[in-house]
Amino acid sequence: MGDRQAPSSGLEVSSDDYEGPRIDPAEGATSFTATGSAYDRFMGRYSVRLAGLLADTVELAAGSRALDLGCGPGAMTGVLVDRIGTAGVSACDPSPSFVAACASRYPGIDVRAGRAEAIPFEDSHFDAAFAQLVLHFVTEPETAARELRRVVKEDGVVAACVWDFEQGMQMLRAFWDAALLVDPAAPDEAATMRFGRAGEIAELLASAGFTDITETTLTVSSAYESFDELWSGFLAGIGPAGSYCVSLDTARQASLREHLFERIGEPVGQFELSATARSASGVAPA
Repeated sequence: MGDRQAPSSGLEVSSDDYEGPRIDPAEGATSFTATGSAYDRFMGRYSVRLAGLLADTVELAAGSRALDLGCGPGAMTGVLVDRIGTAGVSACDPSPSFVAACASRYPGIDVRAGRAEAIPFEDSHFDAAFAQLVLHFVTEPETAARELRRVVKEDGVVAACVWDFEQGMQMLRAFWDAALLVDPAAPDEAATMRFGRAGEIAELLASAGFTDITETTLTVSSAYESFDELWSGFLAGIGPAGSYCVSLDTARQASLREHLFERIGEPVGQFELSATARSASGVAPA
């Protein structure tokens, strides 16, 4: 994917500007209320690159219809628009600010507010559906898997991926290792999140009736100009790590920053971190 970034209108759309339907936030989505640009600086720098690799696992023919489930500000959406055109792409997310950002960045696509457990599209509508970095935060993943089965056509493909929090995602692994030094009860995502281990996404897809399931890992990286650039991402309060970071008092937050700096290797100037996701795809049976 290189350094490709999602196109922007130049104007960030806040949740107050969003005029679509309002929904109750999914339990796991409550820490994703920041603007699209803030998300881009924190996680989008990885997810844009990851989206291209996830899309590569599915063969998308001309004229295909594809869904980006849990679209965020539109990392996967943009890749799908590039590959099959605006008319074939739909997206949904429970965060109004992300729905607004995605719609602003990709005019003409069908972006809707909606949870993975109740996907707001009709039965058998899509040739493919993608759930990138979503399953960790879904309240009822088994229900979400059945919903994905519902909205894809017979022989349609569903592909999903999540970060390997145990070892593969350097930024988050270093953060939680540092947090545990400050607070042994810190909610390390490797201990609290599902689907970051081999076989877990495949088992979820199989439980919903998908067949021809394949698994792989996808690895990307991101360069930072300085440690302060990395740290500022956590201060945006995005996701479990960011939410935990901003919840700390000043002294413990400073201690966390110091420990994270050490875990990263005390970089001076530019440095790079890698991130590995676990991915699986399956086919909806006839």
